[in-house]
Parts: sequence; structure tokens; C-alpha cells
Amino acid sequence: MPLNFNQAEFLASYGLASQLPPSQGMEIAFAGRSNVGKSSAINRIFQRKSLARVSSVPGKTATINFYGVGEVRFVDLPGYGYAKAAKSEQLRWSELIEGYFAQDRSLRLVILLVDMRHPASPLDVQMAEFLLARELPFLVLLTKSDKLNKTETARRMEDIRRELPGGEDLTILPFSSQTGAGADEFRGILQSLCGV
Repeated sequence: MPLNFNQAEFLASYGLASQLPPSQGMEIAFAGRSNVGKSSAINRIFQRKSLARVSSVPGKTATINFYGVGEVRFVDLPGYGYAKAAKSEQLRWSELIEGYFAQDRSLRLVILLVDMRHPASPLDVQMAEFLLARELPFLVLLTKSDKLNKTETARRMEDIRRELPGGEDLTILPFSSQTGAGADEFRGILQSLCGV
């Protein structure tokens, strides 16, 4: 049965990894820097304006948020790397993210969001290395693609493969929450993954 993205619903938020319930169906997780546009991407993918709360303050997502589409769970992990957050908050976010990945979960894919306008950050590289080491399948969603012209886009597509470990083998998709570029292709990938 195809995923009906319009029927996505918010399920729950958790501030501690110890609070997370066991997996209930397949999970697809979103990970990325705190200002990469994760909430906006989730809203665009599910064609909803306020499914995920978009904040003007980077690093505001301090919880793991679960959304449901049928039997599939989409997991919005806290953004990493927000330098202005208190060290205690940074540590809590880190423990939340690591705690999620450390659990025995039905995780089928991780979406690693990277701002297309800039080189992959050391933390983006670290996350890619972590996912490769754990043998977790992931694809790279290059956000804010509408900010670049065709030449810049082509250059960044080449560069990102050199910047991230395993770059030659990665699925990399330019994406724009503003224009919707890449959204249909991305939904198609999710439909294929979910066996429909």
C-alpha cells in the first residue's frame, strides 16, 4: 500500500533516549546540523505547512520527534553543532542522538541533511563516518538548492562526494523546501524503500 504523505501525523516527542518506546514499524530518521532546514524539509516532504515546528532560532529542536505515515515512523533527531547552545544542552542533544542509534530499532534509512551552499562541516563528516561504521544505510539531502545556480549546483554535487566519506557510492539529492525541487524524487525513494 503506497505511503500517503498527506496523512502524516505528529506522534510524540522525547527529551531523553531512555524515554524512547520500542520501534513500532519501520523507522526513517532525519539527521543534520541545527540550521540545515530539517523542519522545513519535513514539512515540504509531507506537504504540510506546520507538521514540524520551524523555529527562527537555530538549535531549537531539543527533542526526538516522531511522525507517522501508516505503519512507517519518521524520526526527527535534534540538530547538532549549534555553537551558541549551552554545553549542557549540546551534551544532552549528543546523548539523545547517540542513545537513539544505540538502541535496537527498526531503522531502514537515515537522511543526512547538508546545506548545499557550504562544504560539509566536520560534524557532517563525523556523522557520515558514524553511519558507515554502524553500516546504517543513508542518503544525503542537499538543502537550500534554490540558492544556487546550475553551475554552482553541479560544482557542489561533485565537491560533496569528495567531502563525505564513501561519497562515490552515496545517493545525493539536491532539495529545496522553498521550491519543492527534489521533493517528488525523494518521495519516490521513500515509496520504493517501504516496499510499495
